[in-house]
Amino acid sequence: MSKNISLILMGCGGVGRQLLQHIVSCRSLHAKQGIHLRVVGVSDSKSLLVASDAFTMELPDDFLLEVCRAKSNGASLSTLSGYGEFQVLVNSESTKKIVDVAAFLGKSTGLALVDCSASSDTIPVLTQAVDLDCCIVMANKKPLTSTMEDYDKLVSHPRHIRHESTVGAGLPVIASLNRILSSGDPVHRIIGSLSGTLGYVMSELEGGKLLSQVVRSAKNLGYTEPDPRDDLSGMDVARKALILARLLGQRINLDDIKIESLYPEEMAPSVMSIEDFLGSGLLLLDKNIQERVSKASLDGKVLRYVCVIEDSSCEVGIQELPKDSALGRLRGSDNVLEVYSRCYKDQPLVIQGAGAGNDTTAAGVLADIVDIQDLFP
Repeated sequence: MSKNISLILMGCGGVGRQLLQHIVSCRSLHAKQGIHLRVVGVSDSKSLLVASDAFTMELPDDFLLEVCRAKSNGASLSTLSGYGEFQVLVNSESTKKIVDVAAFLGKSTGLALVDCSASSDTIPVLTQAVDLDCCIVMANKKPLTSTMEDYDKLVSHPRHIRHESTVGAGLPVIASLNRILSSGDPVHRIIGSLSGTLGYVMSELEGGKLLSQVVRSAKNLGYTEPDPRDDLSGMDVARKALILARLLGQRINLDDIKIESLYPEEMAPSVMSIEDFLGSGLLLLDKNIQERVSKASLDGKVLRYVCVIEDSSCEVGIQELPKDSALGRLRGSDNVLEVYSRCYKDQPLVIQGAGAGNDTTAAGVLADIVDIQDLFP
């Protein structure tokens, strides 16, 4: 007998689509492990496709792949309404339906809500699902970086939540920290490069390249967001840092984190167009960064954009680090995390690997889903 894990996927962007493809391609592997992932619903920002009877039915694999194709082409889920036995609901109706299914399955067979969106709109559904005995698996950072009230609610049943892919994509960052903390070994310092984009940018500057050249190159390689300022602001790193700081027990919010942006406020998206930023704006940033790279080099150090979590403080920005450290040796878009604790006092625990990409992130989400199998009958 296979153990059935029922799930609803929220978010059909790159990570969500890759997750559906992973689920389909891993059917034989999961069958050998004695588990079956029942996808009973899939939602995007506007609509929800849900099996007509979530208790006995699921969305078939060929349909899940059709969902991936439609979303890759920019279509809404509602355009698939003529395909198979399921309901299509929109806007507030879809939210209500997810809660109804959660109430129905949460208390009986169990349900995992899988949040692969990049939105804060999922927070009310997720917090309600906690009270309905559902499991929550997240790649979305925003719920865990919302208010302390929301955070406390989401993590109130630690066995029921998995969010490895919110920090470091598929890297075992959260799991490693939880193991250390649960052993009674206090973590007193974390320093990490948690942005593949900024890791690439900072390591490329060492060869004498200009920031403007490196950022344009990173954009052409697909490493940055469509607007590179989304990466250069440091806000994504700050969200990841907040998740880690809260995991260590810090009762802080995003506003409490000191964040160094790589561009001034007068170049913000609300002030300067992306064309002007990529054209003339970036050139104005070259001199200052070049001077900082040269100064660090004279001291035998390199610049890295990192988060530093220590005792009761948390900050994000450029630091000078030894060339021979794990972070100093970083090249390309890997993530690197150094963890210092009582047991890892002089030589830190180093976690390193690909920390971005839809494939890697989705693989981390899938591993999280499989990891909660013991909570399902």
